[in-house]
Amino acid sequence: MSRILVIEDEPIIRTELRRLLTRAGHEVSEAGAVHEAETDYALDTFDLILSDLRLPGAPGTEVIAKAPGVPVLIMTSYATVRSAVEAMKLGAVDYIAKPFDHDELLLQEERVLREGRLTRQNAVLKREVERLYSVGGIVGHCSAMRDVFDRIRKVAASPATVLVLGESGTGKELVARAIHAQSPRHEGPLVAVNCAAIPENLLESELFGHEKGAFTGAQAAHAGLVESADGGTLFLDEIGELPPPAQARLLRMLQDGEVRRVGATRSRKVDARIIAATHRDLPKRVQEGSFRQDLYFRLRVVEIKLPPLRERGEDVPVLAKHLLEKACQRLNRPPATFSPEALVAITSHPWPGNVRELENAIERAVILADGPVITPGLLSLEPGGGGAFETHELPEAGLGLEGSASPDSLEEYFRRFVLEHQDKLGETELARRLGISRKALWERRQRLGIPRTRA
Repeated sequence: MSRILVIEDEPIIRTELRRLLTRAGHEVSEAGAVHEAETDYALDTFDLILSDLRLPGAPGTEVIAKAPGVPVLIMTSYATVRSAVEAMKLGAVDYIAKPFDHDELLLQEERVLREGRLTRQNAVLKREVERLYSVGGIVGHCSAMRDVFDRIRKVAASPATVLVLGESGTGKELVARAIHAQSPRHEGPLVAVNCAAIPENLLESELFGHEKGAFTGAQAAHAGLVESADGGTLFLDEIGELPPPAQARLLRMLQDGEVRRVGATRSRKVDARIIAATHRDLPKRVQEGSFRQDLYFRLRVVEIKLPPLRERGEDVPVLAKHLLEKACQRLNRPPATFSPEALVAITSHPWPGNVRELENAIERAVILADGPVITPGLLSLEPGGGGAFETHELPEAGLGLEGSASPDSLEEYFRRFVLEHQDKLGETELARRLGISRKALWERRQRLGIPRTRA
């Protein structure tokens, strides 16, 4: 049942409206003027106000400002385009001319009420989503993440280039997607590129496109990913792996808003916002000469640093419960909960792979679970801080770990495992056995200097 207020100075019309709306199942109150309605009722408690335009004293449109958030439907026997436009400008949701058909009025009133309910539901859902997930689906309440959310909100409305820094698995792409979703470009494309995943000899062509005949195999002109992001956002993940020639082309695009395809003689205008991300120490790479200083300064107009999961304190159990709910839904499993021991283990584990490692561990636990309770054993964690990398995946590969291992020994185990098995296992299977993603496997190979063998 909806609460409707009728403001009409003609008693006969007011009574007829009351009967009509009451028969339709609504609770109806009435008043003869705006000042009378304001005196007798709390206007913001109604779901709809039906008001005549011409009333004794203030016009009916005055009630719009006095009842913020309540839809106001204006009625008048002076049905002119001008008065309709004026009423809508002042905030009326709609306009109906007297004499009106009863069925038409009921249809219009139901539509306005339905739209009002949807608006309120959406507002509640939005507040709840913001409370739980803060920005763009990123879960976090700690002070470091609140700073991240604040910076996302501030930078989203601007066209500024953004550099997102953080360890592997901290959610750098989620930040890029949140910035794009809140920006004026949100209806445009978001094109995500992992610079480390494209072979160096193809990178320039993939990013900037090529003309027909630009090189062997270029049988047709090809628009690059930068052009695909025109009108939207281009997210360049692992920007630190961009080779020098591609760095020069990207710098030109940032400076002039133009891109020239490989083999082309003319440049093309491109309007794409750049968000770059890396886990590398770019200032160090600038000093080493492997990354252009001018490009670095162009990219870090606004810098956002994501904290590693081990520094997010109270966020960890909240995030784990959120990821558990997601995993159960995605895998079509009944709802599950963590045992108290599992929560202790999750909180104390250092999570070197950050959110991605936590998500993988939880998904594996949901798959292996026989009941609704997730235990430390299913997560391959011990309350003292042991992890899946140390106690589950590597023993499966025959490395025979006993107890928890130090970071140095973990890297040695990783090195031994990869060198012993990379000739027999593909990258996907290697990553699965280690409990990490292919991207994390590639990053660790780079850090430890373990080249990938070619079959």
